[in-house]
Amino acid sequence: MCRNIHPLHNFEPAATSDEVYAAALQYVRKVSGATKPSKANQAAFERAVAEVAHITQHLLDELVTAAPPKDREVEAAKARARAARRYATV
Repeated sequence: MCRNIHPLHNFEPAATSDEVYAAALQYVRKVSGATKPSKANQAAFERAVAEVAHITQHLLDELVTAAPPKDREVEAAKARARAARRYATV
């Protein structure tokens, strides 16, 4: 899975439309193999991002869980710690 796409479910506060759009954009970029589509593919690319964002928002709205919501700051700190270990110089 693309490292730039982060889990969006079960956070307090809930994922914003900007976060959902960013995840959709990363997904479409990964699948298409293009970070910036050609003019010929621009409309299809933008349509795909919009549709993926739309369905992702529906998915997030319908998911249920009994787990307590995660704290964004705590999760960000965990990610920074993992990155520090991963990229630490020996």
